[in-house]
Amino acid sequence: MKSATDRPAPNPKKSIAVLPGDGVGPEVVSAALDTVDLLGLPLDLRFGEIGWECWRQEGDPVPQRTWKLLEETDTCLLGAITSKPLREAEAELAPELRGLGRTFVSPVIQLRQRLGLYANIRPVTDLDHGKFDFTVIRENTEGLYAGYDLHGLDGALWDTVRDHPNADASGPEGTSVTLRLQTRFGIDRLLRFGFAYAEAHGHRRLTVVDKPMVLRHSGNHLRERLELISRDHPDIETEILNVDAVALWMVRRPERFGVLVAENMFGDILSDLGAGVMGGLGLAPSGNIGDHGSYFEPVHGSAPGMAGQDRANPMAMLLTVAQMLDHLGLSVPGDDLRGAVRAVVRARATVTYDLGGTAGTREAARAVAHALRGRADASTGEPAAEREPMTAVTVDAVPMEVVDRLAALDTASVSDALDSLGIAGVLAGVTARVPGARTAGLAYTVTYRPVDTSDSGFRNAANYLDDVPAGSFVVVDNGGSTSCTNWGSLLTSVAQGRGVRGTALYGSARDIAEIRAVGYPLFSTGATMVSGKNRVELAGTGREITAGSVTVRPGDVVVADDNGVLVVPAERAAEVADRAERVERTESAIADSVASGLRLDEARRRFGYAKPWEGPAERSRDA
Repeated sequence: MKSATDRPAPNPKKSIAVLPGDGVGPEVVSAALDTVDLLGLPLDLRFGEIGWECWRQEGDPVPQRTWKLLEETDTCLLGAITSKPLREAEAELAPELRGLGRTFVSPVIQLRQRLGLYANIRPVTDLDHGKFDFTVIRENTEGLYAGYDLHGLDGALWDTVRDHPNADASGPEGTSVTLRLQTRFGIDRLLRFGFAYAEAHGHRRLTVVDKPMVLRHSGNHLRERLELISRDHPDIETEILNVDAVALWMVRRPERFGVLVAENMFGDILSDLGAGVMGGLGLAPSGNIGDHGSYFEPVHGSAPGMAGQDRANPMAMLLTVAQMLDHLGLSVPGDDLRGAVRAVVRARATVTYDLGGTAGTREAARAVAHALRGRADASTGEPAAEREPMTAVTVDAVPMEVVDRLAALDTASVSDALDSLGIAGVLAGVTARVPGARTAGLAYTVTYRPVDTSDSGFRNAANYLDDVPAGSFVVVDNGGSTSCTNWGSLLTSVAQGRGVRGTALYGSARDIAEIRAVGYPLFSTGATMVSGKNRVELAGTGREITAGSVTVRPGDVVVADDNGVLVVPAERAAEVADRAERVERTESAIADSVASGLRLDEARRRFGYAKPWEGPAERSRDA
């Protein structure tokens, strides 16, 4: 495999050995690659074979042709691998291969050893709320998994343990020993990798995980190497923590960590714990990296009992692909892919059984594809490769807790907060059609275009609604036209069923009485009974749109009530919520003071009505 340091200049094609493997591996690989294909990246995918069927039919789970493929490519994407104990492995060989002394060695162990992949990278990210984002870096080649696991002792090894009372009682033939191998060479390259990773990803703390008060000599060796190497990285805080304490804090306070570095067994356990912290193995990606090679795989196993049932969660594989893109120098599309996965996982509308949903593998992957690039309606007749590229959805910046805070606020307060930041957010002319509605959601943008009215063909103009995630606020751009409708009672029923929080039409609606009866938050520039079925067609979804003078991007927060509709930029949402809450506290303090007999002008002066977004507390103390 080509060295990471010998990569070509930016933008030529990156060659990837794709090894789907066993069980659910081919399914998740196929679903993920269909999604990634929409990005149009310079990738040369070359497929190969690995795993259990290779073992059964050839007596070698990693055939020589696969090693040749790995040597010719920049990196490797691995699906999943089945491994079985020695007896079962022998029994499943083709009859002509049995009894020839062939030994099954796990393909992942072979890859790590032969390619020198000493660092196992396991990101642990809060996909729902963004409260933590850290990485476990596990040493792959030594530690307690180095392979020095012996039963039946003699010589110097028996002399070392014979004084232990249990060994004395069992004798050399009844005693087993596993050696923890830690070398200066192995420790140093792992620590240097950990520091480089922390610096590259903006982390300011590196935690070395060990058990130094029990494993005193090897622990002290590790400490000495850390103290030496950390001198070259003065901006990174370092610490050594007991593995059991780290396990506790990963559950209780995962946000305290940046990069965790651990020997093989400790890293193995903690990285799986990290998968649990982030929501399960179905969300856990990983990469294995060395000085001259790499491969990337989801953490989950091959699950052979689930193969072919379209049930496996594709998110781990999609996040693994994003990690691989980072490694190949394609970090922007990698971030876009992660953002799309976050959007789908957070919405929970199109997820697999392990996340509490009912979607299949391909349905969940399609939801990510839709969030990633938008969807062009099939009725345009354009081949997929010729469709106009969509803007990537940017929905990963706003936690739903912030959206809910904005939903609880009056739009007048939110407008004051936006004004204080110099942001124009009012969708002018879009008014409430359902009195009393108050809501907020993540913008899901839809763009229509007019068609020749002499052509009466049905345009399927609203079929996008089947793919809108829960928690969204649909924003439709029909150029403000009221010549036909873009929304009605049927779409309202579908939207309510999907957990959509409201609809703002820079266009027209109908069936107002029915929509009011169910209390759905609907806002539009007009109302008319004229159908839009054969007057407009879907131009696209997931695009940045301009309604009046306000730009709406996918993932911005739309806030609406009887006053009208506001758009809050995603990157300022938390700040706007903070300011709007202070505005309401200021106005509440003023109202209470006036009710107690204070003059309005004095109350306004006392509580800082000129800048209500600063809050009333400081001024009330000066009164």
